[in-house]
Amino acid sequence: MILDSPKIMGILNITPDSFYSGSRVSSASEVLSRAEKMLLNGANFLDIGGYSSKPGAEDVSVDEEINRVIPAISAVKKAFPEAVISIDTFRSSVAMAAINAGASLINDISGGDGDPEMFQTVKKLKVPYIIMHMQGTPKTMQKSPSYKNVVQDVYRALSLKLNELRLLGVTDVIADVGFGFGKTMEHNYELLANLDYFHSLECPVIVGISRKSMVYKALDITPEESLNGSVVLNTIATQKGVQILRVHDVKEAKEMIRLYSLTNLS
Repeated sequence: MILDSPKIMGILNITPDSFYSGSRVSSASEVLSRAEKMLLNGANFLDIGGYSSKPGAEDVSVDEEINRVIPAISAVKKAFPEAVISIDTFRSSVAMAAINAGASLINDISGGDGDPEMFQTVKKLKVPYIIMHMQGTPKTMQKSPSYKNVVQDVYRALSLKLNELRLLGVTDVIADVGFGFGKTMEHNYELLANLDYFHSLECPVIVGISRKSMVYKALDITPEESLNGSVVLNTIATQKGVQILRVHDVKEAKEMIRLYSLTNLS
């Protein structure tokens, strides 16, 4: 995967309960309309997920997750054959079905902890794999997150997982520090301030900050009002060398990257 300049991953949530209402899609026509808009606005990837990972989210069965995402992936791939689709799942069976349906990479919020078969599945499928750090599960992660040193602890956890993957021969991996996944507001901003530290993992880094609580709670607003704050934090992440921005608002992220590139002509 060539990541010589910042890329944009657009979020398509095939769920009824994602924290940001503007990201939810349900009907086939809505999925295609949103996908087309994101691609036209400059999305390099479309991240399709059928399992809400907001704090306190309820469990969704494997069958229900598959029934949500596979028709969406198939429809998008048929309408836009060149689209690069990511499947947002921690389940190996869902990942396998999604790749077979036309997805090209796996985005695993659990970092392999949600399914003991995931690493072997990634090895078998030979597709890029996004490994995210999460303390706990979506249902428990925000109850009382605790670290001795959040930057060092998250780095160490990701490093161990990356070593495990490399021993399996899996090298096309992207790291995600997991903003909002088992972190307090202070943890999130400490990670953001030290994002450049994670480049020593020797793999690309992706961030998902868009419209999260670290934006809207800090500003005492709603997720629907948090576009400006999201762009600001994504700009900071870009300055720190992050290779992929996972966002709800593709056009605004693309414009930010274009303007940022003008400061790096040398």
